[in-house]
Amino acid sequence: MREKVIALLEEILNVPAGTVTEDTRSEDLEEWDSLAHVTIIGELEERLGITIPLDEAIELTSVREILEKCGA
Repeated sequence: MREKVIALLEEILNVPAGTVTEDTRSEDLEEWDSLAHVTIIGELEERLGITIPLDEAIELTSVREILEKCGA
């Protein structure tokens, strides 16, 4: 699951493979803006069946936090 989530993030953010790691934070990538964040949360649900409540999704600022919410 971890690899799927990271690959999805790289695809949405349109960055080269290997750019996103568990330690990547939203502030590290200019591509990770508010629109990208909403897209990430939506695609996690649509493609991987992972539901993150909106109030929690807003607070996520790192790949590690997203992985924790995904149970990965």
